[in-house]
Amino acid sequence: MTAAPDTTISDMDRARADLYNFLGALLANPPDEMLLTQTAGLSGDDTELGQAIGTLAKLAKVTKPKAAESEFNKLFIGLGRGELLPFASYYLTGFLNEKPLAALRQAMTAKGMQRSDTVFEPEDSIASLMEMMGAMIVGRFDRPADVAAQKQFFNTHVAPWASHFFTDLEEAKNSVFYSPVGTVGKTFMSVEAEAFRMSGAE
Repeated sequence: MTAAPDTTISDMDRARADLYNFLGALLANPPDEMLLTQTAGLSGDDTELGQAIGTLAKLAKVTKPKAAESEFNKLFIGLGRGELLPFASYYLTGFLNEKPLAALRQAMTAKGMQRSDTVFEPEDSIASLMEMMGAMIVGRFDRPADVAAQKQFFNTHVAPWASHFFTDLEEAKNSVFYSPVGTVGKTFMSVEAEAFRMSGAE
């Protein structure tokens, strides 16, 4: 039996969580055929975010899983290291496994979140943080987080560096499929930051 959907979560919040989870999936592992097909089926509107999603969908239609995997490896894995290091500690301090990771681990413990046994990289990766935001919105670990709790987590662990990372991804020399992923991420972070600012929640 599956749990009934939580009807207290608005369609807007469910859409936000879906976009966080989608970005998390694209940034955790190379997209397989199914994820590429799902991405190709997306449609955007006339907003900046909608146009970025439309561009990504068009590119997904002509991207093969093998090409996406090669690009992912060049960007994030590489020989020794990839073109980008998608971790909060690195972006905020210049080193991996620094204070931002320790602070995130404390926040995760407080919210009942823990790293999956199948994930071996530090928890402050961009993929993990996108998944955590999605999980908080819909209450995957506990009840859905209110706007104030979402805002605090976003402003502490995501806002200080995510837009910078997504801009780097958009402009990276190895980015083809991932360039519009960067655009979607950068635009979405801007939308979220403004919505939290306007919410007045503390």
